[in-house]
Amino acid sequence: MLFITIWPLFGLICLGFFLSRKGFPDAGFWPAAERLNYFLLFPALLVSSLLRAPLDDPQLLKLGGATVATICLVALGMALARRLWPTPAARFGPALQGAVRFNTYLGLAITASLAGPEGVSRAAVYLAIAVPLVNVLSIVALSEAEVLRRPGVLLKTMLRNPLILACLAGIALALVGAGLPFGADRFLELLARGSLPLGLLCVGAALRPGSLRGDLPALAGNAALRLVLVPGIAALVAAAVGLGPVEALVLVVFSAIPTAPTAYVLTRQMGGDGTLMAGLVTAQTLLGVLTIPLVLLVLGLG
Repeated sequence: MLFITIWPLFGLICLGFFLSRKGFPDAGFWPAAERLNYFLLFPALLVSSLLRAPLDDPQLLKLGGATVATICLVALGMALARRLWPTPAARFGPALQGAVRFNTYLGLAITASLAGPEGVSRAAVYLAIAVPLVNVLSIVALSEAEVLRRPGVLLKTMLRNPLILACLAGIALALVGAGLPFGADRFLELLARGSLPLGLLCVGAALRPGSLRGDLPALAGNAALRLVLVPGIAALVAAAVGLGPVEALVLVVFSAIPTAPTAYVLTRQMGGDGTLMAGLVTAQTLLGVLTIPLVLLVLGLG
């Protein structure tokens, strides 16, 4: 049942890959579609989901703490490993992103399939905490921590991220509790409906199979870390803090999914090893169709 639930999502990714390679509708469509989703449709989904989130639920506070603990434990482990095996920032940055970043579209789509609207609202809370955290960690890793000497630059970068802005807006509206007037909430819901299918199609269009011919040991090791070890850590953290079933599912799903395609863009912008990052995204996405249902089955969360 898990496989039947999840494979259509990967089917959309495969369809996006096939269409882009066939040049349909045209080469300029996919970058434009990705921008539309990133700056408009997906933020609308986050705001509309956070509007319904029960922020006074103690489980959400536990989920927030578990989110920070899981991501920081993985990042700390990689930092300690780097002391044993010195690695330049150009390669350590992609490796860290491969371990802590996540494909937001796929995570929300899986959560919606398994837990419905309740899962999506809690996933939005997870994203409100995790997105800023993983972005900061990624930038620090790629810049050898030099960016910490210029906190204003880092803050400006964060506040330009539409996902972070959408999370802040959604949380503010949820805290006020007044909702949106004149049917604006319905407007956001209509925008949000197109986000996940379009996002998964764009994920497929961004895959680069040619990058898999690179450093296979690095790709395999990072994929094993991301797709097997990290969800195991998340499950242990969830049990330690006493997360409820839906919250535990959200934490493990977002820890078990492949890394984010947008990591490639950040890596290129900051002078990192773009080929390695593209390989990590592609390898994890291809393997995820098998590992995600198996991990959820083994952990009893399906």
